[in-house]
Amino acid sequence: MASSAGPLHAFLAGTGRDSRGRLAADVLGFPDEPLEEVHDYIQWLFPLPARSGAQPGAPILTQAEIDAIRADPSAQDTLRRAAGRMLRFYQDTRWWLSSYDHNHLRITRIIHSLRILTGPEEAQRFHNAVLDLNDAAGLPVNARSLEYWADAAGT
Repeated sequence: MASSAGPLHAFLAGTGRDSRGRLAADVLGFPDEPLEEVHDYIQWLFPLPARSGAQPGAPILTQAEIDAIRADPSAQDTLRRAAGRMLRFYQDTRWWLSSYDHNHLRITRIIHSLRILTGPEEAQRFHNAVLDLNDAAGLPVNARSLEYWADAAGT
């Protein structure tokens, strides 16, 4: 692997630690309860080029890091595994299937980050999967969240 372009690239490549000293593998190994209760990992697993309203101290994705993450097979693998882990979390839990829940913001972030870093196919795959879960639950998610998800997916 080429040298890291920054902390987010290093974290996703599996060689760097987040602001609390965790590796990506540590976070991916979280059981469902910490995935729900811990609020500072999602910005590292699914970074964006905008400041986080929920975690303003989280790093911001730069163009250099976008380029490095896109070109790094290890970082791409981490992103795919992270998307799979979060999807399992959403399949295994149901409290987010309500009109309003903080996980709706997380889902928007995940879809948007996947579109930027892995491409539209991975983003659309995740988007479709959460829409299927919402459909199966009787469509409890509010229209505004659904619009944000669609915008994040580029649809």
